[in-house]
Amino acid sequence: MQITFEKLGFTYQPGTPLAFTALKDVSFTIAEHSYTAIVGHTGSGKSTLIQHLNGLLKPTIGTVRIGGQVITSATSNKDLNKLRRKVGYVFQFPEAQLFEETVLKDIEFAPLNFGYSPEEARQIAIEQAQAVQLPTDVWEKSPFELSGGQMRRVAIAGILAMKPEVLVLDEPTAGLDPQGSREIMSLFQRLHQEQGLTIVLVTHNMNDVADYADHVVVLEKGTVVGDGQPREIFADPQWLTDHHLGLPQTTAFAYQLQQRGFVFTEGLPLTEKQLAHELAMMLKGGNNQ
Repeated sequence: MQITFEKLGFTYQPGTPLAFTALKDVSFTIAEHSYTAIVGHTGSGKSTLIQHLNGLLKPTIGTVRIGGQVITSATSNKDLNKLRRKVGYVFQFPEAQLFEETVLKDIEFAPLNFGYSPEEARQIAIEQAQAVQLPTDVWEKSPFELSGGQMRRVAIAGILAMKPEVLVLDEPTAGLDPQGSREIMSLFQRLHQEQGLTIVLVTHNMNDVADYADHVVVLEKGTVVGDGQPREIFADPQWLTDHHLGLPQTTAFAYQLQQRGFVFTEGLPLTEKQLAHELAMMLKGGNNQ
């Protein structure tokens, strides 16, 4: 589903002395089947923005269009319940929401609540356990007996069991070690490619933005200050510094090479593969130092 924010504004506790405007005049579009990263320093409005995608928050002014549904300040909770089946939201530390006796029971909870028969819900749970690569020997175990990474996979499978078209990820690798982070991000990439999910990722990890996203939106003080492809956003290191953002590690290394006279034909590389290709072309052509 395509998602469009149109002059979105949101104020916490409006009409009170504690009123705080978290978003103002936010307008941009997320294409269907895209992988969009929302970035910005702490307090820029990222979490407030994505909570509009499944109706956790409603606009104070402006609209959010998700597929054929328009969300405004007047949208009813009944309409929002329909939307929540289409937009899966992976919170930070989603494993904290686990509660059932076994892994499969936890995954089938949502399908049962959406009216599927016990047999249908169990089949959906099995399919999603396989989709997140949970081994069969843990399916009948308590999720609380599993490792942190496996618990997170159970929580993700439970969200996938709703058959969402959009997956919203709020710092999905928080608390994981480097290997666990790589595995979870690879899982989301595979789901994006195999199931055609539209993914919206909030992260502070610029390496993940470079490796996975095809669209980047930069927020600062509640408004959009950057909107484009990753190579466009990361093309100007000074602009990123001015907006309190870092470079992906590979791009930072490439920038140092550029400062020493290397000329990159397609802009600063974002990934190791892109950098290796550029360096191979330089060596082959005998260019640069």
